[in-house]
Amino acid sequence: MLKQARRIVIKVGSSLVTNQGKGLNHVALEEWAGQIATLKHQAKEIILVSSGAIAEGMQRLSWDSRPTALYELQAAAAVGQMGLAQAYASVFSHYGLQTAQVLLTHEDLSNRKRYLNARSTLTTLLKLNIIPIINENDTVATDEIRFGDNDTLAALVTNLIEADILVILTDQAGLYTSDPRKNPDAQLLYQATAGDPLLEKMAGGVGSNISRGGMQSKVIAAKRAARSGADTLIASGHEENVLIRLSQGEVIGTHLQAKIPVLAARKQWLADYLQVRGSVRLDQGAANALILDGKSLLPIGVTQVEGNFERGEAVVCLNEEGKEIARGLINYNAMETQRILKTTTHEIENILGYVAEPELIHRNNLVLL
Repeated sequence: MLKQARRIVIKVGSSLVTNQGKGLNHVALEEWAGQIATLKHQAKEIILVSSGAIAEGMQRLSWDSRPTALYELQAAAAVGQMGLAQAYASVFSHYGLQTAQVLLTHEDLSNRKRYLNARSTLTTLLKLNIIPIINENDTVATDEIRFGDNDTLAALVTNLIEADILVILTDQAGLYTSDPRKNPDAQLLYQATAGDPLLEKMAGGVGSNISRGGMQSKVIAAKRAARSGADTLIASGHEENVLIRLSQGEVIGTHLQAKIPVLAARKQWLADYLQVRGSVRLDQGAANALILDGKSLLPIGVTQVEGNFERGEAVVCLNEEGKEIARGLINYNAMETQRILKTTTHEIENILGYVAEPELIHRNNLVLL
């Protein structure tokens, strides 16, 4: 579980970071920063998905209740994001850690080009030892504000950066066989399989008037995360030092297991579910680097480009004889690939004027056939 995980997405709900919806709870934020700092000292990579922007905006605007008008929600989000980013930057600085604000919508993660852009940004931040603080871009989102929730966003981010585990912290102890607020005989589930249809039947409706999610959204998020092979932990954020105790192997909350490992799930997705938009032909050296050494595909090893593909779309890798040996998500469109083939990574900027990625196809976005 969390003890073995290296890359972790942590989602904290509004009830854990706000004063009952009336602005941010800075004491709570300080505690989360301290626990995450401890995980960072264990060489773990952390991405934090945090609610709280609209609640903070409401407090700054002196609104007592959450508005229903879309434009008012967007205004509250715009005002609140300022406070949320400032607050996290402040509390993490006490532990010598830097943060970065990343605002996403579901559309960012469904569009292949924007998907790769978001992925590149997040992986770069992790390499720089910076903690990304992610929230839904409620300022421009429409239906996402009305019906969305950060549980779903956290699951999509888990898929995006191939996290080992998704931790959803809530105001409930975990997933019960029925709603414990209504049924005193409800039993806490300690372990189950993500995606099991019975779990959604057990989960109830939305939570508080502060949060937009509920246990059902968390169960669905676990199913989404499992598509890329990530397990999900649902636990109470009111448990003292919950993240540290989880990292020590303590059993807290509900552990929803993915059926297949992260790598196998992603490779299966690349191999079976993406429509191929073109192909690149490799010289023998590049083919050997992929097959024998598990390397990424660099422009210098490509001799020919076919098709009219865009950045982020799936292409086939052919050897010198025209046999398909791999496929993956390409970092440049067809025209750009044509311009940089047979060149070194250092020449990309001189030719194109920018560098999207040093690799044509990164090994994490490539599957051998």
